[in-house]
Amino acid sequence: MTNNTVLIVGSIGLDTIETSFGKREDLLGGSATYASISAGRFCSVNLVGVVGQDFPNKGKLIFKEFCDNIDDLKIEEGKTFRWGGRYHKNNDDRDTLFTDLGVFENFKPKLSEVNKKANWVFLANIHPALQLDVLQQCNSNPKIIMDTMNLWINSTYDELLAVIRCANILLINESELIELTRTRDLDKGAQKVIEMGPENVVVKCGSKGSISYTKNNAISVGVVSNCKVVDPTGAGDSYGAGFISGLVEGLSISNCMARGTVMASFCIQDFGVNAMLDINKGEYLKRINSITTT
Repeated sequence: MTNNTVLIVGSIGLDTIETSFGKREDLLGGSATYASISAGRFCSVNLVGVVGQDFPNKGKLIFKEFCDNIDDLKIEEGKTFRWGGRYHKNNDDRDTLFTDLGVFENFKPKLSEVNKKANWVFLANIHPALQLDVLQQCNSNPKIIMDTMNLWINSTYDELLAVIRCANILLINESELIELTRTRDLDKGAQKVIEMGPENVVVKCGSKGSISYTKNNAISVGVVSNCKVVDPTGAGDSYGAGFISGLVEGLSISNCMARGTVMASFCIQDFGVNAMLDINKGEYLKRINSITTT
């Protein structure tokens, strides 16, 4: 494993999604899927996850294209994790229609020797107990970037806190930060998280952009304007993986945030991962250059 390889751990699934633009079934999804495609455009990615025997060959080919190592992608007897959701017209709220865990229910990531030596780890959105299990297997003191969600804050707070204490950077959205810290003041909330352990907190603020906080500094980055939202699923995962790929390259925090923002902007333009599979370099650079930083 090279110094510029990111180990990505998260869910892999097949999604049924309804938005104002229609309904699609059996879309390739899951936090690790979006993250691998986003980061894999810029750096080496090693993937950790589990799928069932029903996982489509198209998905396997996509992972082979965007990941350098899928030795820890396990194919188990049973069905792949499936999730169904319906988005409201505002694209911010959604209703979960069904969740079938399948083989993901008993997923216990076991890292190969090469992945135990990872220098960069992206803990995409999965149960904190699984995130912690992965970290306990790493033996190279990696840089750890983690994502989370409201569910874990409300149901597994102590386990989540244990992971946060290990993380170098926490990615979190506004509502999650408010729930985690019990304050509506983002500045104060971010400082509370920094006191927990991370040196950096990146708050994703939707259409308002994102803010990076350290103990003594805050950086705000805007969004890509006039971007059509077809399906918001995976936008946060795409942002986070774009962000960490920038860190691996040695980019500034603001440039990492800009890259994450642009990858999220591509993600939401079509259902599932479709818009991320064939990104035009010129359009990517155009969007990067359009983003404001303060």
